[in-house]
Amino acid sequence: LDRVKAMTSSAPFPTTMLSLVRARAVRAASTSMKRSMSSSAPSGSNKRLVLAYSGGLDTSTQLRWLADKGYEVIAFTANLGQGGGIVEEDFSGIEEKALKSGAVKAYVLDLQEDFVKNYVFPIIRSNAIYESRYLLGTSLARPCISKAQVAIAKKEGCKYVSHGSTGKGNDQVRFELSTYALAAGLECVVPWRIPEFYNKFQGRQDLLAFAKERGIPIAMDAGNRPPYSMDDNMFHISFESGVLEDPAATPPESTHKYTTPLAKCKETHDDVQIWFEKGDPIKVKNLNTGEEASTPANILKFLNRIGGQHAIGRIDIVENRYVGIKSRGVYETPGGTILRAAHLDIEALTLDREVLRIRDMLSLKYSELVYNGFWFSPEMEFLQHSMDFTQRHVNGEVRLRLFRGNAIVLGRSSPNSLYNKDIVSMDVEGGFDVSHSEGFIRTQARRLQAYRNMAYPKGRDLPSV
Repeated sequence: LDRVKAMTSSAPFPTTMLSLVRARAVRAASTSMKRSMSSSAPSGSNKRLVLAYSGGLDTSTQLRWLADKGYEVIAFTANLGQGGGIVEEDFSGIEEKALKSGAVKAYVLDLQEDFVKNYVFPIIRSNAIYESRYLLGTSLARPCISKAQVAIAKKEGCKYVSHGSTGKGNDQVRFELSTYALAAGLECVVPWRIPEFYNKFQGRQDLLAFAKERGIPIAMDAGNRPPYSMDDNMFHISFESGVLEDPAATPPESTHKYTTPLAKCKETHDDVQIWFEKGDPIKVKNLNTGEEASTPANILKFLNRIGGQHAIGRIDIVENRYVGIKSRGVYETPGGTILRAAHLDIEALTLDREVLRIRDMLSLKYSELVYNGFWFSPEMEFLQHSMDFTQRHVNGEVRLRLFRGNAIVLGRSSPNSLYNKDIVSMDVEGGFDVSHSEGFIRTQARRLQAYRNMAYPKGRDLPSV
């Protein structure tokens, strides 16, 4: 309960809403804790459970352990374009692997188009960015996975869902808030929060020994395991933990997966053109080669490949987790970085000034909600509708030059442009009466003069000349 209270203590909600969120979270945590403290085995006739399954050591071990505790485990693997289009992850053997690990059934769902269209593109439309740097690549994958996981649970008549997230991270919050928001009657079983499990498995070697003992098909440690953890989807790849837990440590060069190290990137630029319709990218073209892409997933993979060659979209940050911990992460988001730059530029041409400013204020809140796991909340629905309303006239194209870590805008155009060349021109009068500027300036200056007279009756300090 203390962890739940700490998790919600910094939530930026009004007091009454915060109290409701805390109360619900505390009740849910209390129920979960009572169940795990009394027995890790399920009770009753419905022992079916859907596990979000990656096929790695952690979830393979958890699958077998859950099966040993009496659960009928249905493994679910989400294809979110892992590899980013730079390499393609092979899912062909994962069903068989899950069944050999103890699953009674296995699903592998291709969610690539759904992920980009319904989760990545809304992020781009909203210009969401957490703490000014993080493009939310992991955060927005969790609700996409959860929605499919809940659908499988409903189809299979399951009472339980499970995931492999630890008790210190953000993902446990994201998965479980999404589950509780999407359907009634489901309970979350989280091995890494069950004492019997985490006391038994205190490190990788314990997991490997259990896998060997139980015949779980997992690659045994050959001594060349990366000294950090990775998580990837089509939008980004993240590197955390291990040697990266020291915020002063320089990341190993092996953490370059989606981006080429700057010293090794292409020596010639690539120019791309991106077309937008209602804030969504609908087409991209490499102006050097003529190569094009026009579906959501293909657009993102295209930009990942070309952006990665130019070392675009790599950051190394310390961020504030929702559970109250600071963490260090290295992220690579080449395609998303390019799309954000292009979208900001086409918006500058098509959005009214005051709408743009209000949207920017809402983007901050939007980013916090996504990061903290409130994708399916009522406030998120409100913000998404508001964001999409601003995008009705965000149509047009942007041309960018990609070179050595930079996405440099070359030009833009739109049928809905609010830019008037004649009005802004220094050479054309264009219907703008410059004599009106004096009255505008004097009006704006009145409050500055009033403040000066009140706060500095003897005048402000000026430099000696």
